[in-house]
Amino acid sequence: MVTLTRPDGTRPEDLHLSRRGLTLALTGGYAVAAWSAQAEPIRTDGTNLVQSELTIKAADREIPAFVARPARNGRFPCVVLISEVFGLHEYIRDTCRRLAKAGYVVIAPDFFVRAGDPSKLTDFPAIMKIVATATDAQVTGDIKAALDWLKAQSFADAKRVAVTGYCWGGAVTWEACARFAEFRCGVAWYGRLTSGMSPGDASNRNPLDLAPELKAPVLGLYGEKDNGIPLTDVEKMKAALAAAGKTGSDIIVYPGAQHGFHADYRPSYNKEAAEDAWGKMLAFFKKNGV
Repeated sequence: MVTLTRPDGTRPEDLHLSRRGLTLALTGGYAVAAWSAQAEPIRTDGTNLVQSELTIKAADREIPAFVARPARNGRFPCVVLISEVFGLHEYIRDTCRRLAKAGYVVIAPDFFVRAGDPSKLTDFPAIMKIVATATDAQVTGDIKAALDWLKAQSFADAKRVAVTGYCWGGAVTWEACARFAEFRCGVAWYGRLTSGMSPGDASNRNPLDLAPELKAPVLGLYGEKDNGIPLTDVEKMKAALAAAGKTGSDIIVYPGAQHGFHADYRPSYNKEAAEDAWGKMLAFFKKNGV
């Protein structure tokens, strides 16, 4: 079993995958470095959904994206889903399907395609080397590409768009809501607050620094026992939001929950916290017109 409680994944000394666990992770399409041999991940079927592996046009090239949406006719509210450091693997695709079942057009871009596929690696420094290539400017451009794609689709109500993300994607969610007026709201799942999407990028500003610039309310979902995101950072963000008058934003801390408590393929999965947080996310979307 892999112990994965750190904010951006695991480390080499944590990797004790059995041959069975490695095989299950690979054949299931899950991130190998985070897979728990005891995991029973949620598997959402594609009934009444349209699913697509496609490409969207970013500033420098076309990038892959996964899209899931209701199969029925109509125009539906939208969600841009931002992955963890492990990229566009099965957990992210299944999360897209869950949101599509709830009535959303969901697009999850592959932010790491230019450097590789971190989901297939077990070496954490190698994973983070890939992640480090996703600069602030590139990620912002890729989000714009996703928004542009949604605006061009007849089935997407691109005036009702939310953003959500996990781990690395949680930090990106805070930052996206400070940079894009298109988002009506965001839900950040245990994203770092004092170091953002590209800690090695000197031009990047952290979520805490961007709190006064939020263009849309953000709901932060955090774990009390997160070893990589201290509660002092959470309190700093709460104070920054209050000081900036961002009354529509909020942060919820789940007692006893670890980092990655929503990730049902990891040992850190906390079913009670994950289900409650999922419901709060959907309610937050509705509250903000998405």
